[in-house]
Amino acid sequence: MSVLVTGANGFIGSALVARLLARGHVGVRALVRRGSDRRRLQDLSAPDGGTPEIFEGGLSSREQAAEALDSVSTVFHLAASLRGAPADMVLNTVVASRNLLDAALGRPSPPKIVLVSSFSVYGVATLPRRHVVDERTPVEPLPARRDPYAQVKLWQERLFWEGRLERPYALVVVRPGVVYGPGGSLLSVRVGLQLPFVFLHLGGENLLPLSYVDNCAEAIAVCGEREEAVGEVVNVHDDELLTARAFLARYRAELGGLRTVSLPYPVTLLGSHLVSWYHDYSRGQLPAFITPYKTASVWRGSRFDNRRLHSLGWQQLVPTEEGLRRTFAHAREVRRP
Repeated sequence: MSVLVTGANGFIGSALVARLLARGHVGVRALVRRGSDRRRLQDLSAPDGGTPEIFEGGLSSREQAAEALDSVSTVFHLAASLRGAPADMVLNTVVASRNLLDAALGRPSPPKIVLVSSFSVYGVATLPRRHVVDERTPVEPLPARRDPYAQVKLWQERLFWEGRLERPYALVVVRPGVVYGPGGSLLSVRVGLQLPFVFLHLGGENLLPLSYVDNCAEAIAVCGEREEAVGEVVNVHDDELLTARAFLARYRAELGGLRTVSLPYPVTLLGSHLVSWYHDYSRGQLPAFITPYKTASVWRGSRFDNRRLHSLGWQQLVPTEEGLRRTFAHAREVRRP
């Protein structure tokens, strides 16, 4: 039997394929869209020399999804839109997931599905500062007040949980925090916002739920292997976490060239009220790119707990300092003329 990785040529997906091969999985099938960039998968191989099966296709229909699921026992579902028009994000995240789920539930024996979700589904705007975010933290009660990404990830999760009511199947929901590493995004929105001429540092001393990409991939693989993870949500982040201020300082020391302005949380909250007011006053002339609710959701400041992940046997593969070194070394290499 094979395992299927959707979104396999993505930042986390390709790292997951590598970890599955390293952990001895046989028959790793990588689902990639026709014409997509596959460079991240080109040199991946198992210790015994095995390579992933590149399966060219998509999840645009139940029929295509069913073809990808042939002889598959576990699906690691990472395919999703990170940005773009809301309609496209719904199509590529929610509709694609519906096709995958329908195809899975239509099989005589549905495969286990490991859904890779996000910390963005948590509803922390009304929780106290320094609240500990763990798997018991409620999901967002007001998704319409958040960004499209949070909305579609909530919708996607609900789809898979409700699918278990249609027909019981093994489901694990994995929620990574801020995933970083060579080739990934460097400055999370939890650190601040990039404006045309300046970076607004809004995260202050808030902890970042950092997860180096290889550590995240290892966690996803472990969650797919452990039977005790079935029916559970598992948060994923590393053991040693940096503050937003410390991460930004490291970025500037390693890469330089970033003009920043730091705003304390009360000032950010006041500014978000002003932006929202002018958005309404001008009838949309200024986009409501920051609102009080979004500000509280992202920059109020939380703490984090990964004990459930550790209870499954996960151990951090790459120390945080090494992960930072690799990440910024790659960024310098990319920038080199």
